[in-house]
Amino acid sequence: MTALTDVTDLNLRVLPVPRRRFLRMAGVGAVGLAGAALIGCGDDGEDEATPTASAGDGDGADAGALEQTQVRVGYLPITDASPLLAAHGNGIYESYGLEAPRPTLFRSWSSLAEAFQARQVDVVHILMPMAIWLRFGQGVQMNLVAWNHNGGSALTTRFEIDSMDQLAGATVAVPFWYSIHNTVLQMLLRDAGLTAITQGDADASKGEVKLIVMPPPDMPPALANNSIQGYIVADPFNAVAEINDVGKVFRFIPDVWLDHACCVVVMHQSDVEEKPNWAQAVVDSVADAQVYIRENRSEAASLLSADGEGYLPQPLPAIERALTHYDLDEYTASGAITHADWDTQRIDFQPFPFQSYTEELVRQMKLTVVEGDRSFLDTLDPTEAHEQLIADQFARSAIERLGGPGKFDLDGLTREERIDV
Repeated sequence: MTALTDVTDLNLRVLPVPRRRFLRMAGVGAVGLAGAALIGCGDDGEDEATPTASAGDGDGADAGALEQTQVRVGYLPITDASPLLAAHGNGIYESYGLEAPRPTLFRSWSSLAEAFQARQVDVVHILMPMAIWLRFGQGVQMNLVAWNHNGGSALTTRFEIDSMDQLAGATVAVPFWYSIHNTVLQMLLRDAGLTAITQGDADASKGEVKLIVMPPPDMPPALANNSIQGYIVADPFNAVAEINDVGKVFRFIPDVWLDHACCVVVMHQSDVEEKPNWAQAVVDSVADAQVYIRENRSEAASLLSADGEGYLPQPLPAIERALTHYDLDEYTASGAITHADWDTQRIDFQPFPFQSYTEELVRQMKLTVVEGDRSFLDTLDPTEAHEQLIADQFARSAIERLGGPGKFDLDGLTREERIDV
């Protein structure tokens, strides 16, 4: 068994930048293939991107040269970031005419958001509730241009927790107040008759559960030493607990809210408006990488892990489990899956930002306890929130270019939300 410290260590050591991989054709769509023909591979193995490659002729932009070629990506070391990372590791950005230095790893959501606001990076994946908070609570002029993935999170607890009501008096960690994790956890708590608190100690006799914000890397060790009794977070930190035998997946979040978005791709609104061809090329790259991961999960895990290119500091077993392991028999027996008929994955990937999800998420956020001023939610209209935050034309174009909604197992680009706690 791998030692806990080996798996959860996220001291952000500087990894040597690997030689850029030759473009994997399996991860490139129709326009990507055309772009690949414009890429020369020198004897030193480095790709030479063509700065004037077209972003395509979809709804997201008029056909023509990119307004800029560089794209600087920021991310947290979780599997939610996989498309942004695989697009770099497989040369997909270059196939769309972009010049992409190695993505920059950040340890916390706050530091990632600060770097984005300071324009140290152009494109980041952030928690969707966080995007809503930044746009409408903090006034950050930004657009959500694509979902980075769906699913990918779970509530992990100590082994002795067999029902939600046993969390009365417990402390449970969330990664950020404005996260789908906090929102769904409180949905589960309310359904069990429990009350979330953020200050003081939880009183079991009152059915209270203390919620704290904790960096994801700290969660498995805290669970192991009983500083907390559970945490809800993105993988691979749930897989880490399983591999190290320090806790169990109590409930997968895609089993509560079907195909929910956790992390989304955001850009500065000025870039969306002034550089539409560039924005389209970025979203095309993300969507292309999503197709690659969906069709090559184990290979993608090898690429991303510390045993591969080192985008994620966790070892291959944790990353591979997070991308592939959703055994219905195993997890239905344990109660981690209650909707085997939902036909979903532990984590999946598609770029389209559904309006129904934005609207329902805003409604649920209004019911969610957080620390700090949340008054912006009181007057936030769900439909207006979607219209002002979301720029879905790029995802629409990317999906069409890659073969249509069916390429991502979508019936179309509208849906009804399915929630069952």
